[in-house]
Amino acid sequence: MKAFFNSIFDYNFHCNKQLIETLGTIDTVPDKSLLLFSHILNAHHIWNARIRERKPEFKVWQLHNIQALGDIHYENQRNSFEITSSTEDFEKRIDYENTEGRLFTNTLQDMLFHIINHSAHHRGQIAMDFRVNGLEPLASDYIHYKR
Repeated sequence: MKAFFNSIFDYNFHCNKQLIETLGTIDTVPDKSLLLFSHILNAHHIWNARIRERKPEFKVWQLHNIQALGDIHYENQRNSFEITSSTEDFEKRIDYENTEGRLFTNTLQDMLFHIINHSAHHRGQIAMDFRVNGLEPLASDYIHYKR
């Protein structure tokens, strides 16, 4: 299970890093794309915090400037790898509050997989926003990463 999660977090890291680099080269970054990417990083941070039973530093839709994205992304990845490396039980159930204050319980593996799935979903939305704004989207499918 550790190898699986390390592999998909590597994939997620690669895709997000490419997107950060691309955003840094665009003269006018579409507002929606920057908001969605900020959201990807915020949600990853929030889920890591829930897993580690810490208070998150970011709000769900908090907007970040392009210069801050790399540091947030790196810290998210570091925390996720610490989680996957230190756990022996991916079936462990974790209690947490969502952003509306409702209580939930999920397994660690479900929470970790959600981080990746959520990120891929919103990267797809960013790709569509790029196209709408006349920009070429990045190929971020998992199979492209594995080729």
